[in-house]
Amino acid sequence: MSGNHPHPTATTGQRTLRADCANCFGLCCTVPAFSASADFAIDKPAGKPCPNLRPDHRCGIHSTLRQRGFPGCTVYDCFGAGQHLSQVTFTGHDWRTSPETAKKMFAAFPVMRDLHELLWYLTEALTLPHTTPIRDALTQARDTIEALTNETPETIARTDVMTQRMNVNPLLQKASELARANTPGPRKDHRGADLIGAKLKKADLRGANLRGAYLIGTDLRGANLTMADLTGADTRGSDLRGADLSRSIFLTQAQLDAAKGDTTTKVPHTLTHPTHW
Repeated sequence: MSGNHPHPTATTGQRTLRADCANCFGLCCTVPAFSASADFAIDKPAGKPCPNLRPDHRCGIHSTLRQRGFPGCTVYDCFGAGQHLSQVTFTGHDWRTSPETAKKMFAAFPVMRDLHELLWYLTEALTLPHTTPIRDALTQARDTIEALTNETPETIARTDVMTQRMNVNPLLQKASELARANTPGPRKDHRGADLIGAKLKKADLRGANLRGAYLIGTDLRGANLTMADLTGADTRGSDLRGADLSRSIFLTQAQLDAAKGDTTTKVPHTLTHPTHW
């Protein structure tokens, strides 16, 4: 749905964890269900292709999704699960020309997407400063998840993602603590905080814990988010104009896509400025 392509300066590991719609069989436009709402203009049942999906598996209204009532599509990120499932797991056999693959492919996709999300976080954790004490554990966790993504469609579909999250999350939290520990000054703890609509213009949020924080419509113009942990933060409609997120940690493309920003917003080199900014 997002239509994002790998950023040219991303590392090899991060590059494969960005959506590459040209090599996917339109899985995010087919597998999930969605209901008519502010995010989607129509109802669509699970397993049925969106009417805007072309025969070549590309979106027919990609450049005007927001104007046509589909902003929800623009903030979706499969973390590269779509192309991996399409080209690696199913070796290029798509569900249209090989309909016998559809059931297995559709069952495996949501699990593959969640596994790729965990890989994104683990890959970033391994690049963070001061995480040497847990580097071996992070590497082992990443290798375990990566091995699962290379299993058969049946094994992937049966994978208990919750168990994998429970194993990985303590490591990611520890990586965050180690990476943020050397940030100068007081480090604000806003984990899970309700900051909806808060006025945080030019706020010093260096090293802040914003895991799971509600930043919906939050004014973060000119804020310094260096080494701020943004894992799972809800950034819908947050104003990031002039904000410095260039060294924020665990920030995803979907979080940027859901927010408002402009050319003065500094983002990590592994991510891109959304086209609607």
